[in-house]
Amino acid sequence: MSRGPRAGAVVTVPPHAAFVGEVARHPFVRGLRLNTVMPIKGSKEETLERLASHGQPLWIDLKGRQLRVAEAAVPPFTAVRLSHRIKVPTPTTAVFAGGAERVEVLAVEGDRLILADGPRRVLGPGESVNLPHPELEVEGVLTAEDEAWIRAARRVGQHDYLLSFVEQAADLEAVRALDPQARVRAKVESRKGLAFAKAHPGTPLMAARGDLYLEVEHPHEVLDAMRAVIAADPGAVAASRIFDSMAWQGEPTCAELSDVAFLCHLGYRRFMLGDEVCLRRESVLEALNALEATALSELALR
Repeated sequence: MSRGPRAGAVVTVPPHAAFVGEVARHPFVRGLRLNTVMPIKGSKEETLERLASHGQPLWIDLKGRQLRVAEAAVPPFTAVRLSHRIKVPTPTTAVFAGGAERVEVLAVEGDRLILADGPRRVLGPGESVNLPHPELEVEGVLTAEDEAWIRAARRVGQHDYLLSFVEQAADLEAVRALDPQARVRAKVESRKGLAFAKAHPGTPLMAARGDLYLEVEHPHEVLDAMRAVIAADPGAVAASRIFDSMAWQGEPTCAELSDVAFLCHLGYRRFMLGDEVCLRRESVLEALNALEATALSELALR
């Protein structure tokens, strides 16, 4: 195997799951990720200390510019309130449910989208929203909740962060301004994020395909995006859309196995499973076993 970062996976852990310790002991696991939109019992400090006690690096995922539904919307509705104020030329398209639902945005009023016809279901607070327009501007960087997590992390000596939708160096500095010891990995999730990655080689990166796939202009462009990220950071993490079907079945599909092989061929050695497959003990352990077998087999050929 050629030299490079030690192969392994970062795993999203439900904050109160009984199986976190078992996941942390898996031989292919190299770190745990806390998705900070997940509800917690008790204080942030208690949560961080408990998860860090399993002996793996703990990555605190800050939401940054990521757009989310701020208030529940019950059909029929034509407006959705977002987590941030935005500016974007209209009409444009909003994407919900990981790409399964697309609706026309007629206008934007600060943090509200005015829709031609909303999704025919309840939208819950915290759901992600994508506006894949190259001229989209999101006001601010860190949310109030992001800042609260950073302060809590500093108090308990945790300094590893993931930052969503990084698009400029100032985004990373916003985290370091609150935690001078911060080790921040930039999540590349948009076309502006790709431009940043190319312009700042050496920045620790994560190719966050859950959103990146929706944000590129044409679906096939995600392939070149993955090449660009690993070229900018040979230690980059390939994240999300990995073995998603294993949330519902015991084995990955042929296409999913081929996808992981492709990522290994590009040079990726570190991976992060998506949220859904990590919610149950059986699915996350089976996915880790499949990922370990596939990645180590492919990387041995390089």
